[in-house]
Amino acid sequence: MAAMRDIAHPIGRSVARGLAGRCPNCAQGRMFWKYLKVSSRCEACDQDLARYPADDGPAYLTILLVGHLIVAPMLFFPIVWESNPLISVPIILGALSVLTLLALPRVKGGWVGLMYALNVTSSDSAIHTADAAD
Repeated sequence: MAAMRDIAHPIGRSVARGLAGRCPNCAQGRMFWKYLKVSSRCEACDQDLARYPADDGPAYLTILLVGHLIVAPMLFFPIVWESNPLISVPIILGALSVLTLLALPRVKGGWVGLMYALNVTSSDSAIHTADAAD
C-alpha cells in the first residue's frame, strides 16, 4: 500500500481526460495545440502540461494496439491470403494507416494523463535505467 501514496491524482480520471484530448487537471482546456504537440500550458487552468514526458511510450502502445486489432485477426481470415495482393495490400495498409493516425493522439493524451496522475515529470529523467547505465 505504500506505492498507492505516490499517486498524486486519480489515475482513471486523469487517463480518461487525456484520452479525450483534454487537460488532465481540469478537463476544460485542450491538451494538444497541433496533431501531436502537447500545449505548454492549459488555457483554462494554467496547468503546465509540457512537463509530463511522453517519449516513445505512446508510439509503442499504439503499435501494440493496432497490431492486435488489425494484424492478428488478419491471420485468421484465409480470404486475405487467397486474394490478389494488388487489392488486399492497399486495403490492409490503408486500414493500418487510418487506425494508427486515429489512435496515436488519443493514446498520447492518455499517456500524458497517466504521467500527470503519477506526477512523473521531465525532471525525473535521472530515474531512468538507461541514464544509470551511462
